[in-house]
Amino acid sequence: MPETDAPRGAKFILACLGIGLLAGLLSGLFGVGGGTVIVPLLVLILSFDQRLAAGTSLAAIVPTATVGVISYAINDSVAWIPGLILAAGAVVGAQIGTWLLPRVPLLALRWSFIGFLVAVIVSLFIVIPSREAGLPLTFLSIAGLVVLGVATGIVAGLIGVGGGIVVVPALMLLFGASDLVAKGTSLLMMIPTAVSGTVGNVRRGNVDLRAAALIGVAACTTTALGAWIATLVDPFWGNVLFALFLTFIAVQLAVRTVRARRR
Repeated sequence: MPETDAPRGAKFILACLGIGLLAGLLSGLFGVGGGTVIVPLLVLILSFDQRLAAGTSLAAIVPTATVGVISYAINDSVAWIPGLILAAGAVVGAQIGTWLLPRVPLLALRWSFIGFLVAVIVSLFIVIPSREAGLPLTFLSIAGLVVLGVATGIVAGLIGVGGGIVVVPALMLLFGASDLVAKGTSLLMMIPTAVSGTVGNVRRGNVDLRAAALIGVAACTTTALGAWIATLVDPFWGNVLFALFLTFIAVQLAVRTVRARRR
């Protein structure tokens, strides 16, 4: 197990459980992996380095996303085949992203992605998804899902953000899916992607398995709650909440980008 500066006592256990509870709730509510919460909190509270925090977060996402998919599937809000298409594209895209990582100017890339998030936030107040809308498969939509999956994987490989903050708004705004179907399908896409990434991270020693287990188990207890709350929230207010979440992500990325430029 990788060593960190954090003591393996009550503080460590309670911190991991608290992080997991929060990440699980947000994962179920927004259809995201929760890594945007797990990674900074592991760094801030338990002094993990960025690479170990990212690897631990990815491992914790596997059980969290699984519970989330089951929760959304109960309400028939998972598009299974589109989710698997997205996952296949994301696995390929992640390899491209990690290959591009040392070859592209990261500052410009990060600011471009922040600009993308701002555009998505604005659009969420313009396009309100229908709760009855599904995700039908046509030749055009299949091709679009492949492109979206690859693009999501590339962004994840380059910037280290989870696919949910790209996939959920894209499925709603570009494919016309309901907010619930977009979230359930996003969580399905994450499972094979997270498993693939975790296998590689374990081999490289970039996962704290104890922390990942504690966070994952805690997250599983609140993911279903988040998914249930999502079914109760009106689509418009669901978009408002998701916009606030994306604003938090954009600000977090902007702060990190400014700090990186000053170094």
